[in-house]
Amino acid sequence: MPLTATGQDDVEAGRIRANPVFGDCGLDFFLCGDQLLKGAALNAVQIAEKMKIGVPA
Repeated sequence: MPLTATGQDDVEAGRIRANPVFGDCGLDFFLCGDQLLKGAALNAVQIAEKMKIGVPA
């Protein structure tokens, strides 16, 4: 919930669902966090690290 993410560095995730638009790899996320404390770029990096997503060369 957005209210519980206020004032902390953590990002909360919910409503993770498959998205057939992108084939077998498509996902939809509902994410919330305090963007005044944490920038979107750092947020994206930390989510990718948690999911162990590799960047293709």
